[in-house]
Amino acid sequence: MAKTKSGSGNGITPPTSQAADDLRSLFEDGLKDIYWAEKALTKALPKMAKNATSEELVAAINDHLEVTKSQVQRVEQVFELIGKKAQAKKCDAMEGLVKEGEGILEETEPGAVRDAGIIGACQKVEHYEIASYGTLAAWATLLGEEEAAAILEEILAEEKEADETLTTVAETAINREALEAEEENDDEEEDEEDEEEDDEEETSAPAKKAAPKKAAAKKAGKAAPKKGSK
Repeated sequence: MAKTKSGSGNGITPPTSQAADDLRSLFEDGLKDIYWAEKALTKALPKMAKNATSEELVAAINDHLEVTKSQVQRVEQVFELIGKKAQAKKCDAMEGLVKEGEGILEETEPGAVRDAGIIGACQKVEHYEIASYGTLAAWATLLGEEEAAAILEEILAEEKEADETLTTVAETAINREALEAEEENDDEEEDEEDEEEDDEEETSAPAKKAAPKKAAAKKAGKAAPKKGSK
């Protein structure tokens, strides 16, 4: 009776030889992708923190910056565990998310509205990372790379925690403050519009008063007898 290959001890059936090669190639590409993404974040997060107003948000971003630096090192460790040299491959998705965050900074003024935008941008980044690390951890497990999978699961947990922290910061105060700030801006715009309308009415009032006088004068001119007439 032929012996079947045993799994990696986790109940997951290993892929066939060709499938394993293809999956490993995807896994390595994914590592290169997230490695580039994490290194890009070590440059982008300080800018976000510098432009945030809320002390809680600044602290959350700076805390995750330190975690991100550690994650870069641990991704390098994963490369070492699978016998590959750490190599970054440009991550188009992360590049787009970073640019979107920079756009928010350009389009908003310092304050609660900008802080809300920063949180939204950071959470989009977290959700991308959560999806990436979840997939990489699953692939590592399937390929029998248990140590690599454990590191990736650890990073995944950190990304989820960071996302929850941002949600808490947003729900505690920032989103409400942003809404109130937006309502105040709307009120100010309405007041300005009212003032402009009042100015227009005041400007046109003298002209309206002058019009009847001109009409009366014209009428009087018609009614007056001409010189020399009998």
